[in-house]
Amino acid sequence: MANPLADCVSSLRSSNHLLANSISILDSGVNDFPRLTKVLQTTKHFELLPSSALSAAQSRLLSSLTPEFNTLLSRVETHLDRLQRREQALIARCELLEGRLSMSGEDSEALSKGSSTAMDRKSFAGEGDGSREALKLKQMRAKKERLGYAVERLSLQAQQRERQLRKSVAAQ
Repeated sequence: MANPLADCVSSLRSSNHLLANSISILDSGVNDFPRLTKVLQTTKHFELLPSSALSAAQSRLLSSLTPEFNTLLSRVETHLDRLQRREQALIARCELLEGRLSMSGEDSEALSKGSSTAMDRKSFAGEGDGSREALKLKQMRAKKERLGYAVERLSLQAQQRERQLRKSVAAQ
């Protein structure tokens, strides 16, 4: 019986030796895994996307930005319209004031010339009704010019109110 047991023990020892060798071989292979994982790990420098995903992202971006652009454009247009109306109003006021200044300047020059020279006094005394009519004619022309400026100013105000009304109707 010692003989079959001896064969069994020797077989067990050789299996144990083979198993130890296998473990040492596997151990040397497994110890190198962390280095291998680092070496074999791929780094994505650029990610490639399919064209459908790219076009979908572009359309989402466009749909989110379009309303904001439209809002900003409408604000800019409104502001430009205001500035344009203000410019027109200032130009009209400037023209009105220039007309008033030129009219008042002409009146003061005519009065200073008429009262300063003795020759004009003699001609006024000699002509009588003609000089009065000329003075009245000048006064009427000045009044006509003032009324013309007033009409022009009122028409500009009416146009401005019409624009404001159109703007308020368009905003609603």
